[in-house]
Amino acid sequence: QVQLVELGGGLVQPGGSQRLSCTGSQRPFNRLAMGWFRQAPGKGREFVAAVSWSGARTHYADSVKGRFTISRDNTKNTMYLQMSSLKPEDTAVYYCSAGTMFAEKATDYEYWGQGTQVTVSS
Repeated sequence: QVQLVELGGGLVQPGGSQRLSCTGSQRPFNRLAMGWFRQAPGKGREFVAAVSWSGARTHYADSVKGRFTISRDNTKNTMYLQMSSLKPEDTAVYYCSAGTMFAEKATDYEYWGQGTQVTVSS
């Protein structure tokens, strides 16, 4: 069982930047694809970005492409989401996930963190 813990949420002004991290508890972390999803109030869970187990491949939702960067450091069992040029519509609970497939469907990920709130507001 892989346990994931997200850190880094909070309140940020429009146009600002924020970095989220997700740390996994178990050794298989470096053999798992990882993803970030988000869920805004009243909406379903939305794909944000994914990174392959080696970090060589990344994939982004169109809504965040060019503004967000996903990366991972397998020596630290940690994945990151660097967010810049944040907009109010980026406000959501952000979840990290891990699974055997490099994918953008939530159902393809087996493990989930508890989520961290990101609020973009002036």
